[in-house]
Amino acid sequence: MRLLITTILILSMTISAGAQKYVFYLHGRIVEEMGANAVETTQGFGAYEYEHILRAFRKENFTVISEVRAKNTDPKAYAHKVGKQIDSLLKTGVQPGNITVVGASKGSTIAMYASTFLKNKNVNFVFMAGCFDDVATSMPDINFCGNILSIYEESDAIGRSCASLKNKAVNGIPHYQEIELHTGLKHGFLYKPLKEWVTPAVKWANGNYQ
Repeated sequence: MRLLITTILILSMTISAGAQKYVFYLHGRIVEEMGANAVETTQGFGAYEYEHILRAFRKENFTVISEVRAKNTDPKAYAHKVGKQIDSLLKTGVQPGNITVVGASKGSTIAMYASTFLKNKNVNFVFMAGCFDDVATSMPDINFCGNILSIYEESDAIGRSCASLKNKAVNGIPHYQEIELHTGLKHGFLYKPLKEWVTPAVKWANGNYQ
């Protein structure tokens, strides 16, 4: 599957489209490895409902920009790609507060680097299950910038709090919130468009930072 909205289309947008809100959705690693219909069987997480997740954001009237990344995608390189796409939107007159990057697992790592490289404190970011206990020392070049919502699941041994990265950020975080979920689904909570994470992500993307 290719980009739902290509860079060429983004560049062709006019300032009159500036009021539209955009969500960049960055999926987890398993979709890189197995494609849009990925199914995890080892831990029982089941199908990664990629298309359903995109549809959940479209139903909320967002223009959704997403693609199935190639295997072994380099997070930093892809973050630069996302940053260029966001810059293209900004040049058409889209307000930064109308752009949200939602990253899940590996996609969250990419979103963190996009936040670091973009250095626009008015763009929204949702990081889901992308941090771990020693993330601040393991990825010292990450420096959050933007309105940051961190979501993680209490039963997930992979994704934890992003507080250590938030605390060392120096580029500007006007709004920050962290939510701990209790679904019992471990890392599999990312695989479905659960209201537990979709609802706060949608609110964040709509500028509701409370």
